Amino acid sequence: MTHSYAQAPIKTVSASNGIEYAFREVGEGGVPLVLLMHFRGNLDYWDPALVDALARSRRVIAFDNTGVGGSSGTTPGTIAQMALDAISFTEALELARVDILGFSLGSFVAQEIALIRPALARRVVLASAAPQGAPGMHGWTKGVIDAVGEPEVVPASVLDVFYTRSPESRSAGEKAMGRMFSRAELDAPTTWQTRQAQYDAVSAWGVPTFSLLERVTAIQAPVFVANGDSDPMILPRYSHLLAGLIPGAEIKIYPDAAHGFLFQHHEEFAHDVAEFLDRRHTTPTTTPIA
Repeated sequence: MTHSYAQAPIKTVSASNGIEYAFREVGEGGVPLVLLMHFRGNLDYWDPALVDALARSRRVIAFDNTGVGGSSGTTPGTIAQMALDAISFTEALELARVDILGFSLGSFVAQEIALIRPALARRVVLASAAPQGAPGMHGWTKGVIDAVGEPEVVPASVLDVFYTRSPESRSAGEKAMGRMFSRAELDAPTTWQTRQAQYDAVSAWGVPTFSLLERVTAIQAPVFVANGDSDPMILPRYSHLLAGLIPGAEIKIYPDAAHGFLFQHHEEFAHDVAEFLDRRHTTPTTTPIA
């Protein structure tokens, strides 16, 4: 198996739900780490530098969920169905126990997987995450959706959401984008149907419903919540709220960083994830990572 995400071929696997899933995998050993992508992203939107760092001591698998990129089918409009489809993908690869890293929209899906199939999720990393029903999470601000939700995605606008205005953050973002789209074999682009369905799911997830906040208290797996200190899509306060609701959850907020903090700080974030996944977890206590 290749140890370079930039060189990893796109593979496919047929699932019992009738979907042909496109995926890439790198690394070997350990409990497999399954990556769940953000709004409108496909396999190409994972920074190879981050994935390679995560794969130094474990097998890492990125995939396009139903209807996304190179996977067949129609993108569903609910987080619950996205979670069921992701479970079908893991079953197709005969993975009985996995670690999960969900980013943004993927973090919503990861929470749902941990709730409806707790035996599957050993440990969960939630990057740029918020709990379902949190007040203020119903859709994104006009500036954010204008930047990432138009038919033609403009890289400069994406940089404004994923990175801060500091020269260091912006430079890191430009380098990450260069790494993402420099490979010879690119994934199929996401469609407008995917965009509409995913935003429907994001909006429904954010309808203020205090009773839904209680759901995540049932998550049994150890959880690491992370975000950038200047994320305009999912404000850090929602990540703090989520970490406070999940028993024993850990949280870290990365400095001078926005929605793409995990790419900007890829080495530090990968180290923190590896330490979290490899640690012997005991009785839950809510503890920030220093």
